[in-house]
Amino acid sequence: MAVREHTHPFVAYQPPRRPIPEGLDRVRALYDHLESRRSVRFFSPDPVPAECIEWAVRCANTAPSGAHHQPWKFVAVSDPATRHAIRVAAEIEERRNYDGGRIPAEWRAALAPLETDADKGYLDVVPWIVVCFAEKHTPMPDGSLRKNYYVNESVGIACGLFIEALHTMGLATLTHTPNPMAFLSRLLGRPAHERPYIVFPIGYPADDCEVPDLRRKPLTEALEFFG
Repeated sequence: MAVREHTHPFVAYQPPRRPIPEGLDRVRALYDHLESRRSVRFFSPDPVPAECIEWAVRCANTAPSGAHHQPWKFVAVSDPATRHAIRVAAEIEERRNYDGGRIPAEWRAALAPLETDADKGYLDVVPWIVVCFAEKHTPMPDGSLRKNYYVNESVGIACGLFIEALHTMGLATLTHTPNPMAFLSRLLGRPAHERPYIVFPIGYPADDCEVPDLRRKPLTEALEFFG
């Protein structure tokens, strides 16, 4: 093996190389697990330990990111008054979207099978609201701001792993993106270098939880081999 010289620290990396049958068995099991995940709008108020949120963020932190800058911050809220304030502010923006004409007719038609509306009552029910903020820049110890790269891509991947971690623990969530979301920075006292990215209501599904009867895109539409 060739000897490489590095100017920065490197460590050896040799993940398990599994036989193809074993690897396929594992990924089929992972697919079955992921296929059972759904976005939920009907939650139970049953408590969820803070440790669950901590482990979900640990999983999110394993995501690849531009220059390994990890440009995300997860802010977890359990206080009922703050959760209610988030609901009130989110519904103001959502009413402007649904009732004020900010959502064009084509978009409204696309949302129709989900039967969503401006009511975000589940934000008062869930034991946790976690808001992911994206960091365009990150403050450094010397007071300067470090530029981050591929922020949207990096934060999106981290949020995907966060969702999967919640699902693995038997918890449910929803990717809520009220637009605009500047009210979250104000309510949660976030600095100017962060911008709200996604709101995650987190809890157990309600006993009478229902979800739209949807089908995911088949492999024939999602994958194309070239060459």
